[in-house]
Amino acid sequence: MNVSTATSFSPGRTRRILITAAGAALLGLLSVSPAQAQGDWPAGKVITWVVPYPPGGSTDVLGRNVAQRVGMSLGTNVIVDNKAGATGTIGAAYVAKAAPDGYTVLGTSIGPQAIAPHLLGKLPYDPIAGFEPVVTIGTIPHILVVGVNQPFQTVAELVAAAKAQPGQLAYASGGNGTILQMQGELLQQQTGARFIHVPYKGDTPALQDTLAGQVQFMFAPVAAALPHVQAGKLRALAVTSGQRLKALPAVPTMGEVGMKDFVVEQWQAVFAPAKTPTAVVQRLNHEINNALKDPAVVSLVDKLGVTLVGGTPKQLGDLQKADSAKWAKVIKDGNIKAE
Repeated sequence: MNVSTATSFSPGRTRRILITAAGAALLGLLSVSPAQAQGDWPAGKVITWVVPYPPGGSTDVLGRNVAQRVGMSLGTNVIVDNKAGATGTIGAAYVAKAAPDGYTVLGTSIGPQAIAPHLLGKLPYDPIAGFEPVVTIGTIPHILVVGVNQPFQTVAELVAAAKAQPGQLAYASGGNGTILQMQGELLQQQTGARFIHVPYKGDTPALQDTLAGQVQFMFAPVAAALPHVQAGKLRALAVTSGQRLKALPAVPTMGEVGMKDFVVEQWQAVFAPAKTPTAVVQRLNHEINNALKDPAVVSLVDKLGVTLVGGTPKQLGDLQKADSAKWAKVIKDGNIKAE
């Protein structure tokens, strides 16, 4: 007997088979992971890590080291592109307008994302709605320092002298709208003393004039000020962190000298353009968190005076919103204008 291998179907059965096949295909698509759905990002493509400041600063050095390790882990190149100017807002605006595909990110600090928007007025980007928070890299406390030739031994003595000579004592900052200026303003608001703000083009020249006695004091990043304090060229009056620094155990916090709620830390963080796929944001978050555990990164941040943080995108978003509200109030209460 000859048996045919061909099979015939009725039109109704053929329709049912096609529907079943279509359903199976749909289930297959739904079972693809979010990362796969995004084309296996980064798929070997170059990622640009925009730093909105000049090369050589803490944000730049930290960003380059973290970016290198993220690139190695992802199997692609992560290049750092310095787009400096306008207290970091030029670089921030560039990233906010970039394609939300995970190939352009912003490695920045508190200034462009929580201070400048309230000081500079309308910006070409929304610091909150224009970005997806990725991760907080770390925080940098500051030290209130005076030159060793200044007579002030304590914060109380500095404040008393300023009250006795209103508008005569000056403090330096790395520029208008920086966290260094905001701390000087916060000190005025909490004490009623009046100082002169002297902005410089960067923290380094501000620190140099503080060392030379051209200005009376400044709030300086730990990494920049600590070597001069240890060498006896600057006197540390207080630190802005919530706890005393291990490197300066005898120096009190601002809270300990009577400055209520004076905890100020300059955070370093990574943002992506708004509407970047959640799967990509989560992958970036995961890779950066892993990079922060690298021994070489840990060693570097110790030298920079950075406390590593890491965490989730939501935690960064909450931190940004809280600091934005805080500095908005300081700027409004002090009637601070961009100079």
